[in-house]
Amino acid sequence: MTELETAIAYIIDVFDKYSCTEGKKDTLTKGELKTLMEKELPGILGNAKEKDDCDKLLKDLDENGDSEVDFQEFIIFVAALTCLGHARFEKMPKK
Repeated sequence: MTELETAIAYIIDVFDKYSCTEGKKDTLTKGELKTLMEKELPGILGNAKEKDDCDKLLKDLDENGDSEVDFQEFIIFVAALTCLGHARFEKMPKK
């Protein structure tokens, strides 16, 4: 597989790894989302200023209002993080 195909497969695998531990196997509950963030994005969660940031994130991601994050909502989150990371790295001096 190409690098991009591999990255896509990894994103799918990460979602599936955490989405099957509670509730429905094709969505992330609040607990699953928190665990995913703690294990897969510790630098981002570590920068959270408030204890309730995971609750706020879930509410922001949950477009259909079912109190869970489905794969499409998760991908929007991943895409937003990727855009923020890209913008941040663009500002860094080139070596």
